[in-house]
Amino acid sequence: MKKDYELLNFFRESMLPDLRGLEGKRKAIANGIWIAAGGLAGLVAFAFLSGAARLGGYGVFIIIAGAIWLIWSGFSLYGRYSEFKSEFKQEIIFRLIRFIDPGLSYSKDSYLPYPLFLESNIFLTQVDRYGGDDYVTGKIGETKLEFSEVHAEHKTETTDSKGNRQTQWTTIFKGLFIVADFNKNFTGRTVVLPDIAEGMLGFLGSMIQKLNFARGQLIKLEDPEFEKLFAVYGDDQVTARYLLTPGLMQRMTEYKLRTGRNVHFSFADSKLFIAVSYTKNLFEPRLFGSLVDFNLIKEYYSDLELAAGVVEEFDLNTRIWTKE
Repeated sequence: MKKDYELLNFFRESMLPDLRGLEGKRKAIANGIWIAAGGLAGLVAFAFLSGAARLGGYGVFIIIAGAIWLIWSGFSLYGRYSEFKSEFKQEIIFRLIRFIDPGLSYSKDSYLPYPLFLESNIFLTQVDRYGGDDYVTGKIGETKLEFSEVHAEHKTETTDSKGNRQTQWTTIFKGLFIVADFNKNFTGRTVVLPDIAEGMLGFLGSMIQKLNFARGQLIKLEDPEFEKLFAVYGDDQVTARYLLTPGLMQRMTEYKLRTGRNVHFSFADSKLFIAVSYTKNLFEPRLFGSLVDFNLIKEYYSDLELAAGVVEEFDLNTRIWTKE
């Protein structure tokens, strides 16, 4: 991970000119939104104060013309923002990714392939809608790495007493989903989940964990701090202990505490999968606040480093025995 002073120098020397150019575009779009909002408020006030019954032809014309202008403004602002966001990601986010490692490539509109999400076996709920953006892929040292923002949802349909059908979308996962080549060959699957049940319910929670039959065997390990944070399931006790060495469990604990978020891990097909939950949309340019702000750039960098840094954090470039 780069030092703060390295990022600050990169910000000053390589990013400021483009950020200042983007800042002018941001202000123009933000001002357009304020003008459109003021126009909408004025149109509503005019219609209310005039009274619908007393408007007459001239008043109706004003309202119709105002509504057309608002619709046109909305489409225009949306198009300008889409172009602005695309330029921001290509100029700023891509540059931060290359600053982390020149071997990484970036596609702002792509996302992690759905089969990899399924391969992890982290989330068992049926996925009915899957998407994302900001797809990063490449190699850091000897380790292949890919990640993106992912949003997976489940659809529930209900019918009320009058026969009306309602559709509800529930988020299964939203956040950073990371896949890295693991530095040991292995077979089978091991899943490491946030330990919510035991943390809240103690002994009863531990009993509930054991009843999670869809996950396979509950695996108890000898690291008490790790056990407080995670519940481990797998199809083979020996493989799970082969993977989850004391050193790796310590790194996983530190990673979870550093993120301050729900973190899921799994080991399958000689890969390490990590899902870090977020509620916000990542790597989006803000509209109502300056872009020429080192703290903002540092926040983008920290989120990217959380994903790209797993190679160093989990020592994945150290090849074990037969792993090339």
